[in-house]
Amino acid sequence: MKTIKYAVAAIALSTLSFGAFAAQAISPAQAQNMNKVGVVSAEGALTLDGLEAQLAEKAEAAGATGYSITSANSNNKLSGTAVIYK
Repeated sequence: MKTIKYAVAAIALSTLSFGAFAAQAISPAQAQNMNKVGVVSAEGALTLDGLEAQLAEKAEAAGATGYSITSANSNNKLSGTAVIYK
C-alpha cells in the first residue's frame, strides 16, 4: 500500500513540475519580440533530440521562456549552443 501511495505522489509531482514551466523552442521571428537573456551550451548528446532536450533543460534552469538553437556540431558526440529569451 505504501508503494502505491509513493508512486501516485511521484507521478503527481513530476506532472506538476513539467507542466508548471517549460522553455519552448522559438523561431527567429518570435525571438525578435523577446529579450535575449543569455546563451546556454550542451555537449555529449548522442542524438539531435537529445541535444535539444539538454539545451531546453538548461534554458529552463536559467529561467528562460524560449530558446533558439544557434549551432550543433558532431565529433562522435553532439554539442551545441542556444540563445535564451524571456
